[in-house]
Amino acid sequence: MNVVLIPGFWLDASSWAPVSAALEAAGHTPHPVTPLGAGGPAEEVAGITLADQAAAVAELIDGMDGPFVVVGHSGGGAVAHAVADLRPDRVEQVIYVDSGPLGEGGVVNDELPVVDGVVPLPDWGVFEEEELEGLTDEIRADFRSRAVSVPPLVANGAQQLHDERRYEVPVTLITSTMPEAVLRDLMAKDHPYVRELARIRDVTIVELPTGHWPQLSRPDDLAAAVVAAVQGEADAEEAMAVPT
Repeated sequence: MNVVLIPGFWLDASSWAPVSAALEAAGHTPHPVTPLGAGGPAEEVAGITLADQAAAVAELIDGMDGPFVVVGHSGGGAVAHAVADLRPDRVEQVIYVDSGPLGEGGVVNDELPVVDGVVPLPDWGVFEEEELEGLTDEIRADFRSRAVSVPPLVANGAQQLHDERRYEVPVTLITSTMPEAVLRDLMAKDHPYVRELARIRDVTIVELPTGHWPQLSRPDDLAAAVVAAVQGEADAEEAMAVPT
């Protein structure tokens, strides 16, 4: 199975290294990406949107054969959902890592400060304590040293969706900062935070308790969870291909 890995804000393709290695060991083909415009100078990224980042991933998919699983962490989840909207006939599953699908007109985070035309990794005090769980001083220092900026319109621009077949694409949500029971309750109550998720026909939720960056705080466990979700989809594809 081809697996596209989209990192969240301030991370690049290298942040998926443990997950990529585990996928390869399991016989899958990872395609970690650095989102379009991430880390770029302000004058070059000012007009880049979520739609542009999704289109770049769709172009990657169009250049290869076979089905794909798309994985999105944090803000990368909004891009992953837009990719499912653009290519619902090619995406076999979307895996959200402490994230979820962003609906039409939604924004990832319009409260993040724009500094010199880009959105840099802010001070740690901006985040909730539960988001930072598992990030030791050493991990935080490494994260900050490797952090890449985000184009402003990716953070505060509106999501654009067009094809309701996206709701037919199965979803696995690996949740680190919110228990499954809470998510299911919010879905049942039509809470705006999970309204788009609740519209998806097939949703599996897997708990991986830690902070918002499990690829940093629990990389091996995240890798195992992603491989399990991908393998489940691959097994389903194989079963459908075998005549009965």
